[in-house]
Amino acid sequence: MKEIIALSIGKPKTHTWKNSVEISGIGKDKINSVFLTNEGFLGDGVANTDFHGGPDRAVCLYPYEHYGMWEKEFKKTFSPPSFGENICAGNMLEKDVFIGDTFSLGESIIQITQGRIPCSTVSKHNGEDRLLGRIVATCFTGYFFRVLKEGTVTADSVFKLEERKQESLSVLKSNYIMFHDRKNLKAIEQLLRVEELADVWREKLEKALL
Repeated sequence: MKEIIALSIGKPKTHTWKNSVEISGIGKDKINSVFLTNEGFLGDGVANTDFHGGPDRAVCLYPYEHYGMWEKEFKKTFSPPSFGENICAGNMLEKDVFIGDTFSLGESIIQITQGRIPCSTVSKHNGEDRLLGRIVATCFTGYFFRVLKEGTVTADSVFKLEERKQESLSVLKSNYIMFHDRKNLKAIEQLLRVEELADVWREKLEKALL
C-alpha cells in the first residue's frame, strides 16, 4: 500500500537560521484535507521559484523510508515534513518510480515530472550543514508531480498507479544523471526523450549537450 504518512502545506514565512534571516516555504503544517489545483495545493506556496513551484512542480513528495536513514546518520529525529514536502509517503522510493508515472490520489490525478533539486534551505531548516550534500550524494531528493486532474486529497488518500510510460529511467537514475553524470551524453539524450520530463530539467540537460 502506497500510503500518505503526512499531508502538509504552508505559505512562505520568515525564518531565522544561525546568522541569517530568510523567507522560505519549507516550513509546512500537517493537514487532513486540501484541494489540489494545477498550480499546487490551496494554501501552499513557495518563495524560491528557481527550485520550487509552477505546473511541473505542483506537488513535492519525500519518501518516508529516508527519514530513518537520516536519523541514523545524523543521530537526531527528523519528523515529516522536515524536508518541506507536501506529501511524505511510504513505498514511493525514487528507485521504484519513473518519470512520467501517473497516479490517482484522492480525487486528483498526478504525474511525476522530475527529481527535486534541493537547495541550502533544507540544511538550514534542519540545522545540519552536511544534509544538503548528503541528499545530493545519495540522490535521495524526493520528486515533483504535475497535476493532470484537480481534486481533493485527504491524509488517508492512497496512491494508485494508473499508467507507466517507461521503465528505463527511474527518478533515482534520472537524479544520478542530473547530479553526477552530466558528461554522459547518451544518458542525457535518453532522458530528454521522455516527453513527460519537466521543462526546467529539459532546459538544463539540453545545455549540457552543447
